[in-house]
Amino acid sequence: MPNITPASEMLRDSELLRSAPVQARSNIRLSALLDSAAELIQIEGYEELTTAAVAKRAGASIGTVYRYFEDRVVLLRSLSTRNFERTVKAFGSALDVAQPETPAEAINVLFDAYLTLFRVETGFRSLRLGDVLDIRPVDGMTTSQRSCEMLARRLAVDISLPVNKTNVDILEIGFVTMDALLARAFLLSSEGDPVFIEAARAAVSAATRELR
Repeated sequence: MPNITPASEMLRDSELLRSAPVQARSNIRLSALLDSAAELIQIEGYEELTTAAVAKRAGASIGTVYRYFEDRVVLLRSLSTRNFERTVKAFGSALDVAQPETPAEAINVLFDAYLTLFRVETGFRSLRLGDVLDIRPVDGMTTSQRSCEMLARRLAVDISLPVNKTNVDILEIGFVTMDALLARAFLLSSEGDPVFIEAARAAVSAATRELR
């Protein structure tokens, strides 16, 4: 059976899309729209993104964009969802390879994985996981909360870290701090300002030192 998800099962299951792809061709078309949006965001930032610009870059009609996305905000949220899924996969793969034995080792592995996403994932350094969109009211959890709850469950398996509110809160404080400092690090540089990168590494290490 061909892959019919838009490069993200989380997006398929999120109910953000007006129309989920049911054929390989429509999956390719939808992925192209998301890729084009990411490329534009890489150049101009997410604030300037328009559905018309996405359609033009993807070589599609504006009607094709609206077939999948209600408006530019939903398009941005959809790309954020794909970013979220890719982040979760990157974290999981990094932990699989490194097999950390302590919280400090695990946090360092996760930091390097997140730093790599800023460098290699198109548009990521502007949009990240989507919390920057500040769409209110927040329905349920923020993406930082979701990601840290998932991380806590994974670390419970890898290093026997208890899954409780205290540890999840500590992880989120570290994640939010890391995210903000890396956003600044990559504001003017595609490789990242090393001063802010090291500040981010030190800050997340300090913030998560109380993990038990």
